[in-house]
Amino acid sequence: MAISKQVEEALLEVSGGLRNALARAARNERPVTINAISRLLNDVESLVSFDSLLDTIEKHEESNKS
Repeated sequence: MAISKQVEEALLEVSGGLRNALARAARNERPVTINAISRLLNDVESLVSFDSLLDTIEKHEESNKS
């Protein structure tokens, strides 16, 4: 089951906000803060990519059943 368009759009919006926060944090925050924001950004982007990968696998499995 794919992520709905609404959720995907919200995740892309969050990703943009995290990129903005990371750019600002890089100028004057502690490394631990930068690292935490980077991990969040990675998790959000990985979620969208991984869901797409799961959809591809499910389609492949369904085509092999037929």
